[in-house]
Amino acid sequence: MSVQTLEVLPEDAGSRLDRWFKRHFPEVPHGRLEKLLRTGQVRVDGARVKANLRLRAGQAVRVPPLGERAAAPQKKPVPPQDEADLAALRESILHRDDSVIVLNKPPGLAVQGGSKTRRHIDGMLDGLRFGAQERPRLVHRLDKDTSGVLVLARGGLAARALTAAFKHGDAKKVYWALVAGRPEPASGRIDQALAKRGGAGGEKVVGDDGGKRAVTLYRTIEVAGGESAGGRLSWLALSPLTGRTHQVRAHCALHGVPILGDGKYGGKQAFPEGAGIARGLHLHARAIELPHPDGGVLRAQAPLPPHMAETFAALGFDPEREGEGG
Repeated sequence: MSVQTLEVLPEDAGSRLDRWFKRHFPEVPHGRLEKLLRTGQVRVDGARVKANLRLRAGQAVRVPPLGERAAAPQKKPVPPQDEADLAALRESILHRDDSVIVLNKPPGLAVQGGSKTRRHIDGMLDGLRFGAQERPRLVHRLDKDTSGVLVLARGGLAARALTAAFKHGDAKKVYWALVAGRPEPASGRIDQALAKRGGAGGEKVVGDDGGKRAVTLYRTIEVAGGESAGGRLSWLALSPLTGRTHQVRAHCALHGVPILGDGKYGGKQAFPEGAGIARGLHLHARAIELPHPDGGVLRAQAPLPPHMAETFAALGFDPEREGEGG
């Protein structure tokens, strides 16, 4: 068997090298991998590395001869695809060309699977080939309960270009959120480092000056108030300048205006009593603008999901007022 050089795909970005190896070469025990790393036989982008290295999309992993049984990279099993789910996903397509697909992800649908998540977009990507040889690839993520614009690459070259755009801050994202309270000032910049913490309720991010820098711009579009609405409720446009886990949700809560329906970060304040507040997280990836892999600029905008449209109507907010994404 010969040396292999494998490219790290966008869906594997952020994985530790040892976990990536376990997924792709399950026959190789951890002890043997450690020896291969110590002796420089496994390298990333030509450099010696350790097992805990976090991989980036597009990196090249050198894999030495492993023996016939262990050498073939193992693909992740693809769960059975529900035709109704696939049809709904195809209906959610906002844009499609030879290099890119843009979806309006519904709330409640995970982007990737996990130990307790069997229904997810990653498992349905074969149903979005539309005759292409390669299945589409994820190039960024949205939380399970966040709706809106999700960009997919239709091949390796497009994936590398789109991943680079997100990595280097060339992707301009606008989120819409309905929050409890009224931010002061009405527009501004939240610059608060975040760090992941474990706990009884699962992993979450917290404000921590020793964590990773996180910056979000926000602007108040409109405010509703009164006893019938459970107090002041605000419609915000938010633009994250960094891409930390749960960044928008955590920043809103830290700023004193948690997103409606976000019990993880907002607690009871995120569930004000009053007429017209639909159930569900009121956070929507409204619009995106980024360089298209084939040249020019890709722009996409996603209409509100039903539960947010219901709350908007109850509060008298008009989405058409900010028709270009806010």
